[in-house]
Amino acid sequence: MTLALHHCLILAAVLFCIGLLGAFSRRNAIVVLFSVEIMLNAANLNFIAFWRYGTNPELLHGPLFTLFTIAVAAAEVAVGLALVIAVYRHFRSVDLESLDTLKE
Repeated sequence: MTLALHHCLILAAVLFCIGLLGAFSRRNAIVVLFSVEIMLNAANLNFIAFWRYGTNPELLHGPLFTLFTIAVAAAEVAVGLALVIAVYRHFRSVDLESLDTLKE
């Protein structure tokens, strides 16, 4: 059995839905960051799948977009974890629902 484009797209859609569900339903900030990473990996899978099964795969547009996305994801993790650490030092919790200081 060969892997077709629609198999890759279905897998990417499932990964994106899992990440979206995790980002919307969890209260822990670290789990929300992991969920965003899963969604970015689903987008990377789409880039690679469309590049691989496209009309001109020797142009390397898919891997180039994927490398940029990985770099953005690494920066997002660094900034996100720095924010989580700062919030934990101030509130002693990473529960997103307990952070209501700015609500007023």
